[in-house]
Amino acid sequence: MLRLILDKFWDEGVWLPPNTTWEDIAPGPDKAVEYTNYTHVFIPIPLAVVFMVIRNFLEKHWYAPFGKSLGIKDTRPRKAPNNPKLEEAYRQCPKPKQFSTIAKKLDLTERQVERWWRLRRSQEKPSTLTKFCENTWKFTFYLINFTFGIFVLWDKEWLWDIDQCYIGYPHQGVTSDVWWYYMISSAFYWSLTISQFWDVKRKDFWQMFVHHIATIALLSFSWVCNLHRIGTLMLLVHDCADIFVESVKAAKYAGYQRLCDTLFLVLIVVWISTRVGIYPFYIIWSTSIRAPMLLPMFPAYYIFNSLLCLLLCLHILWTWLILLIAYNTLKAGQMEGDIRSSSSELSDSPHNSNHSSPTRVKSKKVT
Repeated sequence: MLRLILDKFWDEGVWLPPNTTWEDIAPGPDKAVEYTNYTHVFIPIPLAVVFMVIRNFLEKHWYAPFGKSLGIKDTRPRKAPNNPKLEEAYRQCPKPKQFSTIAKKLDLTERQVERWWRLRRSQEKPSTLTKFCENTWKFTFYLINFTFGIFVLWDKEWLWDIDQCYIGYPHQGVTSDVWWYYMISSAFYWSLTISQFWDVKRKDFWQMFVHHIATIALLSFSWVCNLHRIGTLMLLVHDCADIFVESVKAAKYAGYQRLCDTLFLVLIVVWISTRVGIYPFYIIWSTSIRAPMLLPMFPAYYIFNSLLCLLLCLHILWTWLILLIAYNTLKAGQMEGDIRSSSSELSDSPHNSNHSSPTRVKSKKVT
């Protein structure tokens, strides 16, 4: 029964172009090119654990000391007084619509319950140093991976002529540098998907979760179907903008407002150029218009293209939020809030930051 299900799932008519079998693209010494091995899609999972270990080491021994040297404090909100009954009520409903019912049950005033609730919620928020370390880790990876991607793809013909992603498909070999680029990138997104549940909780938690899952699915599908060429271009476009997303956040948490504003302007240019320019009008246009002209379509390709379009929808949403922050920046005089979040946590706001800008406070007094 299981064998029947697996055979049905891995049907060649679904995953491969017409007149192509799994044997045709299976790696082997007698083949003219080195094909991708579908079993390698599982390699990034244990590699993701290695990434999390490296991240923990760097955050503890490098990023945290560096952040403290910049004056970032590892202070946390005051803890709520120990109250087992309120704690039990909090675990049952962290965000109650009204506190009067809870106050009556526990024989407390509504004001006492509200004050305790506010302290209890704030104590779970990470410190500014924790957020700085997280963003610095991501910035480090995206910068290194983007540089590595440029190095890997510079001499590849499909970087300069995207039609080469389809000409000769599926008989396109994978080189060792492209293999490492794919495995490292996939492992990083696996690590983000796993660690997201205990990382800093942001307003766009589920959007980011969908983004990571869609990216992993794209990389896995493209690897199994030997569509790795278009996959490498997608990675390169994404990493370029993410460098500035994370650097803006890190500069904000470090209190370097001028650097933050400058990087934010660069981010807007790079983000719009890559995420809503190159990505839809070059890559998705190629996969949707040029690909059907150069190779016969098959069901898995439509799944692959649908995932590309799903990422585009997220890009459009985040572009709107970034432009909204840019609009508020022009009004306020400095970058507020958190990139790709409709509204930031209290700890992300300049009114509650350990490093609020003096010019911002002064302008508020004048108002």
